[in-house]
Amino acid sequence: MNKIIECQNLNYSYNDGKNETSILNTLNLSVNLGESIAILGQSGCGKSTLLNLLGGIDKASSGKVLLNNTNLATLNEEQITKLRAQHLGFIYQFHHLLKDFSALDNVALPLLIRGDNKKIAMIKANELLTNIGLKNRLNHRPSELSGGERQRVAIARALITNPSCVLADEPTGNLDEKNAADVLSIMIKLNQVQNSALVIVTHDEKIATKMQRILTLENGQLNES
Repeated sequence: MNKIIECQNLNYSYNDGKNETSILNTLNLSVNLGESIAILGQSGCGKSTLLNLLGGIDKASSGKVLLNNTNLATLNEEQITKLRAQHLGFIYQFHHLLKDFSALDNVALPLLIRGDNKKIAMIKANELLTNIGLKNRLNHRPSELSGGERQRVAIARALITNPSCVLADEPTGNLDEKNAADVLSIMIKLNQVQNSALVIVTHDEKIATKMQRILTLENGQLNES
């Protein structure tokens, strides 16, 4: 399998004025195309911080994060943004959809931002939303959708660019059990169809068991179950 993300001796800490708090300690991780990974850990252990480092949103104190074999530390912000847009999709606990835009517009937006033809972008967004059961909700705004439907739209938006890796931070944490199961099923299906990597940060062991690998973040390091 091809490696899409790699962390080498990753360290992250922050200062709160007087004291330095260490979050990640010489952490190592490899993520391959087509595989699914769950990262478990107690609240506040650094799971979301790790995801932000993988996505180039935060910067490591030391060590390397390689995205498609490129060391993020060697790039400026514009270059990181471009690389991130080429290879990554993000899904969060809260959908962060644009409230004045339809489901179709929200999903097509990443393609339009990168300069794709508008007609083609709309066709792709339509197809993806239809594939995840939202054919009759294309022109609805987020306020007109249920929580589960909004999260499906967010998933479609993350996947519309066919990213090499999807980073998901508690993507079902705001949903009831049925909607959570449906959303997770969609994510796994699209992960397999598109052969993208899927990294999910979660506190739910039921979700973790659906992934190919389960890692636990503890004392700043990852341990595989």
